[in-house]
Amino acid sequence: MPVRPLLAVLTAAAIVAAGCGGSARGPALAAIGAGLTGPAGARATVYATGLPTVSAFAFDAGGRLWATTAAYTSAGADGVWMVASTGATPVQVVSGLRTPLGLAWSGGWLYVASLGRVDAFGGFDGARFAERRTVLTGPLEEGENNNLVVGPDGRLLMGVSAPCDHCEPASRWAGTVVSFAADGSDLRVVAKRIRAPFGLAVQSGTGRLYVTMNQRDDLGERTPGDWLGLVADGQDWGFPACYGQGGAACAGVPAPVAVLDRHAAAGGVALTGGSALVAEWALGRVLRVALDGGSVAPYLAGLRNPLPVAAAPDGALLVGDWGTGKVYRIAPG
Repeated sequence: MPVRPLLAVLTAAAIVAAGCGGSARGPALAAIGAGLTGPAGARATVYATGLPTVSAFAFDAGGRLWATTAAYTSAGADGVWMVASTGATPVQVVSGLRTPLGLAWSGGWLYVASLGRVDAFGGFDGARFAERRTVLTGPLEEGENNNLVVGPDGRLLMGVSAPCDHCEPASRWAGTVVSFAADGSDLRVVAKRIRAPFGLAVQSGTGRLYVTMNQRDDLGERTPGDWLGLVADGQDWGFPACYGQGGAACAGVPAPVAVLDRHAAAGGVALTGGSALVAEWALGRVLRVALDGGSVAPYLAGLRNPLPVAAAPDGALLVGDWGTGKVYRIAPG
């Protein structure tokens, strides 16, 4: 099995991260509990443990947390877990998945995006699901499907990585954000030529879609920072020719909302209070990006490999640490 795009991103980022200084600037972080530093006045606690390689989050209508684990192998040893409340032991409810990186509830069904497919699970009885159906095969065979969110029109939105660091993909689905109906029909490209659109978040009230974008790692000193982009229908983000250098290669390419750190392996994104909170897997921290103006500042540090982030129903932030299997709850000050 070839090395998949995200694994390549994580490996390259981990190798160079120690020598790559961060670009974010802001107020000094303070000790906030649970071994983390963050904004003064915030309080961090451990929400759950025992979720090795935690990769995606979703809340159901009852406020329960659902999470996927993804070890980035093709062995089919990954799964979906349910955490009933703070401090509860995670319960595995789905097994046998391969690198699930997207999770979303819609219409009473739990949608899970994994290698080359999206499945829907229904009829949960407190221990297991009664129904499972494959709603989407592909759109790339064995391709990496990333985060999954529900758009304001009820359609599902998903990031699909390109199968390479800097090639010209052969498939029209590679390196795109796609949308499809809840039954998997009417698959469409929303935005194209994005190397690895990983974290997706829809802004409440506006329906705007924010996406984290992992950049090329082959350019040496010219390697750009990862991006947070505001994605709209019909956009072309220029991969692989454009990586933010300007000039003819970037003509017509949208400007990102913010440029993040280089080789950061930008992961999940959550929207709260006029800001986007973005996990940087390779650097062990979470950044705050102001949506109005795009300024970037550190928000959390002390993590090993943060990947999923989500705004909880009570207004707290949940951060999953892929490297330790812990989920942290950050209550704002």
